[in-house]
Parts: sequence; structure tokens; C-alpha cells
Amino acid sequence: MESKKSGMELNRRNFIKSSAILGAGLFIPNSIIGKTSSFNSTKKRYAIVGVGHRTLMYQDAVYKTYKETSEIVGMCDVNEGRLKFYQDYAKKMTGKTIPIYLADEFDKMIKENKPEVVIVTTVDATHHLYIIRAMELGCDVITEKPMTTDEIKCQQIIDAQNRTGKKVIVTFNYRYSPPRTQVKDLLMSGAVGDLLSVDFHWMLNTHHGADYYRRWHGQKKYSGGLMVHKATHHFDLVNWWLSATPVKVYANGKKEFYTPETAKRMGLKNYYERCYTCPEKSTCAFELSFDKNERLKKLYLDNEKYDGYFRDRCVFRPEIDIEDTMNVVVSYDNNVTMSYSLNSFNSWEGYYIVFNGTKGRLEHKIEEKVYFFGDANLPGETKPGGTTIRVYPLRGNYRDLKVWEGEGSHGGGDKVLLEDLFGSGDIKDKYLRAADYRAGAYSCLTGIAANKSIKDGRQILIDDLVKNLKRPDYTPMPSKNEILGMPNKNL
Repeated sequence: MESKKSGMELNRRNFIKSSAILGAGLFIPNSIIGKTSSFNSTKKRYAIVGVGHRTLMYQDAVYKTYKETSEIVGMCDVNEGRLKFYQDYAKKMTGKTIPIYLADEFDKMIKENKPEVVIVTTVDATHHLYIIRAMELGCDVITEKPMTTDEIKCQQIIDAQNRTGKKVIVTFNYRYSPPRTQVKDLLMSGAVGDLLSVDFHWMLNTHHGADYYRRWHGQKKYSGGLMVHKATHHFDLVNWWLSATPVKVYANGKKEFYTPETAKRMGLKNYYERCYTCPEKSTCAFELSFDKNERLKKLYLDNEKYDGYFRDRCVFRPEIDIEDTMNVVVSYDNNVTMSYSLNSFNSWEGYYIVFNGTKGRLEHKIEEKVYFFGDANLPGETKPGGTTIRVYPLRGNYRDLKVWEGEGSHGGGDKVLLEDLFGSGDIKDKYLRAADYRAGAYSCLTGIAANKSIKDGRQILIDDLVKNLKRPDYTPMPSKNEILGMPNKNL
């Protein structure tokens, strides 16, 4: 739900107030399409709130792969134009007219269509509103990462889940990517013994990385910055790989690349509001052109009149307040420490991670293809030959492993994730890749703590941020009491 006006300024008090009125039947605003679907179907019923670009993954899964067992029964957003865009798309895919509702009609959508699950793909800072209200109305929730953007909202979600007992799934698709699952398998098996430290470096390039500065993500009040919006993926991976939770966080960060000064150093005379009307766009390598992307044009440019949201804002404008250069040190409850960096202006996209253990060292690299949201490429698709896994014993020669392969977006993770979300659920997962609200909380709390550390210049304790958060379910890992054996003396 990408908007810089009504949707983003919606606060919880007004949201709950309007929801209570709706529930009492005292005020029912006009829905854009009043028709509701039949309740006689045996299919599992889903509603979606937030219909920006990300919603397409879930819609396509339901309309295509899982159409025999699943259906979407309602869609909700702040932008009437994008709702109609996806309503037309649903009609094309299914032959049905799915009811659509504006943001203040969320309760009405639930009441009229009775979904079992609500899929939340709104602006990050509003996730908590719909997660909490959906649970209060009796629905389970599937939410995009990050689960939320600050510790207050996180506490509200924890409290609501404890109060309602409803299920919240956070869609960490990177867990499901075959190479990342292979790393988990190796660490579980004790390939490098029990873990002591991690070095993790994530690079965003000047295509995908720059795109965060064009959109609503460029302001922390909407996204939590890249420490929350993007790094929550990475922090969750480490939590899951280590079967551990963060205890304390220290961070540094700055914005030095995506600035008006950089624009001038690159030969531009100035920064401007947006690419569409920029007088220097023909000479700017960071231009986002709607002329070259028909889908983005239909989804955003054609619907600006509804909420005033510009999808192509200048990446060098001064009001951007998120960092582009970040460094973090994290300590975990199993006594592992991690050094992490995130830079959003690199020449290639992907990551390099090292696990140091009592029996050796595991090095893992993935390089991803050039991508930005809404283009023809798949998000997070890996380059051929760009994925490596290497294991070094304490003494002796390293070995390069044959990498587990996957196809499609996010290294093949989306396909496996969607099967976990919408499939039969009959297959047991020894890696415990499904992430609930507890995993969602610990991942975003690492970034939230990093933001606070950058602001305050001090170490932040996770236990000081929220209460009553239980530990997620994780796989067993090698014990620190295992006999290690002596490494080869002659090497």
C-alpha cells in the first residue's frame, strides 16, 4: 500500500475507532465494489491488505498454482486505482470479480467476506495495524517482512497474539532458498563444529539498492530504514542459521552516497522532486523511466491522482533520512558474535558470509542479478555460477561443495515458501523454516536496536525493548560439550 498521504498517516487510535464503529454496525461507508463472494466454497479464504507490487507474488500463487484449494475473497488499500488494477487482473485470471475496499473499510471487508487468513503487504509502518486488527477479528495472518518498524508496535503485536492466540506467519523467503537451506544443513550437522563468530557483508547495487531511495522506504517513519526493512531478512537468516536470538546490538550508520552533494559530483546541476519531470533525466544514470516499464506506469503513475504518491522520486533529494552505509555488532544468546555490514551503492548485489567454528570455517557467497521492483527480472534471482559454499577444516585443504540449486525469485526460495503457505502442509520440515511472530519480532528488533544505537551512540539490549517475547522454535545445533578431537599435528 504505497502512499505518502492517508494510508501512511493512519494511526492506531483512529483505525481502531473506525473499526469499532464498523463492528457495531453504526456506520458502513460505501465500498468501491459491494459484491461479496459465496461462502459455500471449500477453498481456504484469503484477504489481502496492501496492493503494491509485492502483492503479486501471493495473488499469482492463489490464482495459478493453488487455485484448487485457495481463493482471494477481498482486497483493501488506500489507493482506489491500484485496487481496480488488481481487481481487473483477478478477473482476467479467475473470471471472478473480487470485492475491493478502501483502507478505512478493513473491518467491513472482513465482516462481508469472512476470510480465514489476512495477507498484509502494506507500508511497513502500518503492518501492525492490520496484523493486530485481523487477529482481533478472528483471522490468522501472513505478513511481509519486516513484521513492524519499532519496539512499541512490536510489543503491541506480541500482546495481541498472546491475547487472541491467532497465528502470525512472517514470510522470510530467504530461509527457503536451497543454498541457504544447505548452509543450515551443514551447520546443523557440525561441519565446522559449534559456532563462535560470524562475519556477514551484504551489498546492494545502484539499481536495486538505489530503488529504496526513490520510494517511501527512504524515510524511517515509513520503513524503519534499511536496518529494519532490508536487514530484517539478514538478521533472521542468522538467527535461524545459528538457532539463536540476539541479546545486544551496537551499530554505526551514515548517509553519504545518496545526497545532493553526490549528484553534483556526478555532474548534475541539482536534485529534483522526481524523474518524470526532471530536466536532467537524460543524463542521469539513476532515472526511473515509466516509458520503459508499462506495468509500473499502470500501477503507479496512472494512479497518482488518488493519493499523490510518486514512485520515481529523486534518489539524491535531501529529505531522505535513511542510511546508505551501516555496520553492526550483535551478540547472541549462544555466545556467538556477529559483525555485519550493509552498503547500498555497490557494484554487485548479494552477500558474503563466514561462520567460524571449533572445527573449521564455512564461507558462503551469493551474487544476485540486477533488479529493481517492478522490472521484468525476478527479485533476488541468483547469477549462474554466483553461488559458492566452501568448508575449511582447522588443518588441511578446503573443499568446495556442490551447491543445492533452486530456480526463480529469491534464489528459488519463493516457490518453496509458497508451498509452505498454501500447500497441503503434509511434509515435515526438519529445518523449521516457517517463521512465526516470535521470529518476526527478533529479526526486526535487531534492526530496531541498531537504529537506536546509531541515534544514541550506545549498545542496546533486546530485553529492554519488549517484554513477554518467547524464544522461537529452532533446530538443535552442535553441543559445546561434544568431544572435538585434536587437529592434525603435522599440517
